[in-house]
Amino acid sequence: MEVIIGILQKQENMTDVEFLKYWLDEHGSIVSQMPNLRRYYQNHVINSDQLGINYKRGAHNVDGLSTLWFDGVSSLKQDNTQEFINMLSKYEKQFIGNMQLITVEQNEVIPITKGGTLLKRMSLLKRHPDVDAEAFKKEWRETHVELLKSMPDVKGYTQNLVIDRSKNRIPATYEEVPIDGIVELWFRDTVRLKASFDSEEGRKTMEHARKFISEITTFIVEPHRIV
Repeated sequence: MEVIIGILQKQENMTDVEFLKYWLDEHGSIVSQMPNLRRYYQNHVINSDQLGINYKRGAHNVDGLSTLWFDGVSSLKQDNTQEFINMLSKYEKQFIGNMQLITVEQNEVIPITKGGTLLKRMSLLKRHPDVDAEAFKKEWRETHVELLKSMPDVKGYTQNLVIDRSKNRIPATYEEVPIDGIVELWFRDTVRLKASFDSEEGRKTMEHARKFISEITTFIVEPHRIV
C-alpha cells in the first residue's frame, strides 16, 4: 500500500470557506475517481494554535492536509494514473496556491477509538540539523513511540515517516520540503489534549522530543472521508 499526504495552501484571493468548499465539493469528487485509489481523507485545518505544547513552530502555512492510500507501490507512476493527474492539475490551479506531496511509511501505533466524536491533531516534524534521517527514524519509531503510548487519554496515534517529497508535483529536495514526519493524534477534546501533554508522561515525552526534533508545527483538523 502506498500512502501520500498532501499539504495544501489556498490561493491568496480565496477565503477559508471558499477554499474548503471547493476542495470538498468539487475537487474531492474528482480525486475519488483516481485509478488505484483505495482510501481518501481530507483534513480541513480549523485551528493552527500550538495547543498542548510549548515548542518551536515551523513556518508552514497550511489550510488542509489530504491522505490518500493507493493499491500497490508506485501506483502514481502508472500510465493511466499519470493521465488522470494531468487532467487533475488544471482543477488544482483554481484553488491551490502551493502543494507539497509527501510519500510516507505509515505506522498505526494506537488504533483510533471507535464511537463518539474525537478531536484530531496533525503535526509536521523537523529533525535537528545534527540528527540524520536514520537517527531520527530510530528515536521516533523506538523510544518516542513508547513514551507517547504511556500518555493518558490518547485515543489514536499514527506515525507517518517521510520517504519522498515533491512541491507542486515536481520532485523536491529536503531543503525545499524540510519535513521528516507527520503525526496524527486523536483526543476526546482540547481539555484532555492539554491535560495529556501536561501530565508527567506527557512532559517526559516532550523532553525526549527535544533531543531529536527541532520543530513541531501542529494543526487541529476536521477530517472528511471521501473514499
